[in-house]
Amino acid sequence: CQVIVHDVNELTEKLFPIVEAMQKHFSAGSGTYYSDSIFFLSVAMHRIMPKEITRIIQVDLDLKYKTNIRELFDEFDKFPEGAVIGIAREMQPVYRHTFWQYRRENPQTKVGEPPPDGLPGFNSGVLLLNLEAMRQSKLYNQLLEPTMVQKLTEKYHFKGHLGDQDFFTMVGMEHPELFHVLDCTWNRQLCTWWRDHGYSDVFDQYFQCEGEVRIYHGNCNTPIPED
Repeated sequence: CQVIVHDVNELTEKLFPIVEAMQKHFSAGSGTYYSDSIFFLSVAMHRIMPKEITRIIQVDLDLKYKTNIRELFDEFDKFPEGAVIGIAREMQPVYRHTFWQYRRENPQTKVGEPPPDGLPGFNSGVLLLNLEAMRQSKLYNQLLEPTMVQKLTEKYHFKGHLGDQDFFTMVGMEHPELFHVLDCTWNRQLCTWWRDHGYSDVFDQYFQCEGEVRIYHGNCNTPIPED
C-alpha cells in the first residue's frame, strides 16, 4: 500500500490559473479568492495528477460507508461511451431555486425538475473521476475555457456558491452525456434545509431514495443514523 501526501498550497498554485474564471460564478464569496481554488480541485484533477494515475474517487469527509468502497470502483466499468465523471443527483431542490430565472423563461424545461425525468443537478460528495477519459475528452476540456464558462452561465443565468458541484450541475444541463449518474444509494444525502425554506410542497420528490443505502452523506451537519 503506497500513500502519497499532496501539499495543498502546491495544488492550489497549479489549480488557480485553470479555475480562476469559474470561481466568480460558483464561489460563496464575491470575487476570486486564491484559497477558494481548492473547492474546484475535482474539475481540473486530470490536469494536476501524474499521467499514470487514471482513476480517482474523491469523497467528502461527512460520509458513512455501509459497504466496501471497492464496490464503488466497479461503477467505473459502467461508464457509457463519452462519460468522464460518475456523480449522484442532488437530493434537494437547491437547483430548482438557483435556475429560477431560466425556468421562468423556459416553462417546459427539465432543468431543476425532480427525478426520474427531471434534471435536479448533481451533488459532489461522492465523485468518480476517470482522469484518463477527462484528459482525452475534447468536449470536457473545452468547457473549462473561460469563454465557455461565461457563455453557459449567461445562458442559464447561473450564480452558485457550491464550487465544483455548481460547475458539474451546469455542464450536466447542457451535456448530460459527460456524466455517469450514480444511484442515490451511493450518496444518500440527509440534509433537509430546503424543506423548511420554501420548498416543502415538492421536497420529497427530490429527497426520496429507494434501495439499501451504501453511503450516507451527513451534509449541512445532519446527524448520520447509527447502525
